[in-house]
Amino acid sequence: MVTGIGIATGFLTRVVLIRVDYRQYPGYPHGFVTHLSLGFIASALGAIAVPALLKQDYAAFTFLALAAQQFREIRNMERQTLESLEEAELVQRGKNYIEGIARTFEARNYLVMITAFLSALTAWFLGPVAGVTGGILLIIISLVFKTGDVIGNICEVVPAEISFKNNILHVNHIGIMAVGLKDSREKIQKEALGVIIKPKNDDARAAIHDMGQRQAIAYTAATILGVKKDIDTPEFTPILRKDLDTGEVGFYILPNEPDMKALIAAVKRTPVLESSGSRPLKSKAGRYAAD
Repeated sequence: MVTGIGIATGFLTRVVLIRVDYRQYPGYPHGFVTHLSLGFIASALGAIAVPALLKQDYAAFTFLALAAQQFREIRNMERQTLESLEEAELVQRGKNYIEGIARTFEARNYLVMITAFLSALTAWFLGPVAGVTGGILLIIISLVFKTGDVIGNICEVVPAEISFKNNILHVNHIGIMAVGLKDSREKIQKEALGVIIKPKNDDARAAIHDMGQRQAIAYTAATILGVKKDIDTPEFTPILRKDLDTGEVGFYILPNEPDMKALIAAVKRTPVLESSGSRPLKSKAGRYAAD
């Protein structure tokens, strides 16, 4: 009974953590089969660890070490899969975004194992009802851990004007790129959208300074709104450029769905990547600079 409660709550955790959205992972249906199977294994290992520990069968813990190795392989598998898909993307995720996704898949199996272990432990000492209740609470906590920070929490995103000075494309005052063809300039002037991303503090400024974070923003917006770009139209590639003086970032895109409200929402929901999450304000020097 105790082991069964642990396995059930752990596996349910993995089920609720799986989601397919604009980021196109995991792939359907094979990705579901792979990750649900590994989630079941993780929950079984976590649940079985409780009687093994209480009966002092420490040899059983060698299986946990093997499980950790397998979970690291999950990270490699997801990284390789997404890197292969990256070659066919007109607007790429970027290596930083891919690494963040791969780490997430690895970490979620550890969450499953911990949920199964704690649920089984609660059921062992306090009874099945307490074990199930604790398992439900742990599932809710896992859902909280699933959602990380997003750009909307650390930056303001405001509409901006698309204009040309000579042949240089500008988003408000921020120069983006040179566009040589007159027809392309006219199309951009007529159909493109632009926003300014304003960091709320120095930590946010450091985050959007990161090229991988900017690429993630471009990918998110292009995937949600679509983009009028093909292989032979590099001038229609979504681009973010920084104001060197203020740290604000201008974003230009030529979307299939020219909706400013949707563009702002897409930029705001872009996750803040772990690789861009430096915290200058945590240091004494950073706080001095901000004063």
